Parts: sequence; structure tokens; C-alpha cells
Amino acid sequence: MTVTLGPMVTTPAPPFAHLVRLSDDTGLFEHARHGIARRAHGYCTDDVARGLVVTAREPNPSGVVAGLAERYLGFLTHAQDADGAFHNRLGYDRRWQDAPGLGDWWGRGLWGLGTAVAHSPYAWIRQESLVAFTLGASRRSPSPHAMAFAGLGAAEVLRARPGDPSARALLSDAALAVIGATPPYPLKGPDWFWPGDRLTYANAALPEVVMAAGRHLGDAALLDVGLAMLTWLYGIQTRGDRLSVVPVDGWERGGPRPRHDQQPIEVAALADAFATAAEITGDPAWEEGIRRCAGWFLGENDAGVPMWDPATGGGYDGLTPGGPNLNQGAESTLALVATFQHARRWT
Repeated sequence: MTVTLGPMVTTPAPPFAHLVRLSDDTGLFEHARHGIARRAHGYCTDDVARGLVVTAREPNPSGVVAGLAERYLGFLTHAQDADGAFHNRLGYDRRWQDAPGLGDWWGRGLWGLGTAVAHSPYAWIRQESLVAFTLGASRRSPSPHAMAFAGLGAAEVLRARPGDPSARALLSDAALAVIGATPPYPLKGPDWFWPGDRLTYANAALPEVVMAAGRHLGDAALLDVGLAMLTWLYGIQTRGDRLSVVPVDGWERGGPRPRHDQQPIEVAALADAFATAAEITGDPAWEEGIRRCAGWFLGENDAGVPMWDPATGGGYDGLTPGGPNLNQGAESTLALVATFQHARRWT
């Protein structure tokens, strides 16, 4: 199946070949030099969790994709300690290089597990994912981003289990961690409708979890704030008819707007949030946002160049002033797959 973007531009089916290339019987390698995995850099829970998100939500997965989901789930359950925290970095020698913690990897771990609870076609994967999610959902992180990722996992669990107390409590706490207030949820103002003074990375995950909390917890004011945050973020990351996303070093309120290096993770976070907004509101404007996210990978970006390699199925690691960084690591490839999944469904 392909999705028309514009004249002679279509979105291919989500490619999994490079994820297979980056995966072994342990997990998902973090880095690549061009299309070849760099084994010396090992694995990280951040990427494996995102791998579980895209493989678990793939409809009618092939045997290969289903096998990846099982492998990634096994990695996450091995990374989790008895108190619900997660290790992040595993060396190629199969030794953990850090202590368990509650950083972004904890949040993404819960996001992956929650997605498997909601979408895996296999009962045993849903059951094991729920056990691990419930353990992790007992913890809280001081990081708003980590809480946002965890809250997205909680929202997925609530799709399948609307009354789940752990998921409801975590989603509520995640939304408050993002906006830092109770009603009427004041933010910075119309020129900077954001809870902080800096845009950083995967920014759209923040309004997405606020929207999800408004929806699943029945809080219309919270939903409105999340939609307004996303509308503002979409506007400031659009130039003409294409996306121009906040680069890896971020953007400080009142400071100059940098253009590079743009990262695929920012585009994928927008696609995720647009899909949530489209599902909640039915507004076709959000579907157009998804189209623009897919278009960014296909060359509708500031450099006018594709940000993936159709021969390998890998996503390029960043858009620089000189064009794409041709390395095809896990994060970028997962961003590509996730965005194309949304384009297939919504546009």
C-alpha cells in the first residue's frame, strides 16, 4: 500500500529490513556506519523500547516482525530491576554499563510495554508486557520528558484496560509533570505556548501526553491545552508547505532560531502526536500534518533531499547544512518506520 503525498510522491510501506539488519538474538544495535551495525557501541533500552512500539503496533505482522517484538520484549524484561527501574546501556559483551534508573529509557520502556499490551496479537506478549508495565508504573521520574513517554505507555494500556489503576495514576501524573500546574493550566503565552523556555527533543511527546490524559481521564480543559500546545508547535516548525523542525541543540525562547542539525526523532514525535490528535478530533488538518512528516523523509525538507535509503530501509541520522548524515542508526530508522506507519493509516 502507498499513500499519495503530491505529484509523483508516495509514501512506501513501513520498511523493517534495516531493523532486522540492526538486530541480533539479544536486542537492537544503537549505531550504524551507513547501513552496517556498529556492534562495538552495543544496545540501549531507549531504542529497543521504540522498537517494541513499532513492531507491536504493526497490523498483521509478518513472522519476522513478530520475532523482533518478542526479542525486544525479552530485552526490556531483562533490563528492568525488581523495583521497576531500567538499565539503559548493554555492551556487546552482554554486560550492563549503568545502574538501573528512571531517565528517558524508563519512560520509553513503559511506552513500548504499554503499546504491546494494547496492540500485540499474541496473548502471552500482552500478558508479560502488562506485568512489566505495572511494575514500572509504580515509579516516577523527575524528568518531564521521561514522564511523557511513560504516560504515552499508560494511555496505550488504557485502550485495552480502561479502568487500570496504575495506568490512570501514571497518565495523570505525567500530564501534570509536563504542564506543571492544575487548572486552568497556565503556559507562557500566545507567542510561546509551551511550559518551558526551551524546545529540546521529541517535543511533540509533551502535548501528546497532555491530549491523551484529557481524553482518557475525561478532562476537557486538559485536552484543549494539549491541542493548543500541538497547534503552536506545528506552526513554528512549518515553513511554507514543509516541515522545518527544531534541531538537535534545541531553541531557546527569545534566541535565534537554528535550522540544523534536524533529527528524525523530532519528525516522528510530531507524527505520533498528529495521529493522536486526528483520532481524538477527526480534524483532517492533523492528517495533513502526518503527510508532511512523511514528506520530510521523502525530500520535502529544508535541503530538498530524501532522509532515508530505500535500498536498505534505513533512516538517515540527521539533516545537516550539507545534506543528510548517511549513517542509519536505530533511532533514525525507528523514526522512519513509525512515521510511515502513521502515513499508511491516516493519509
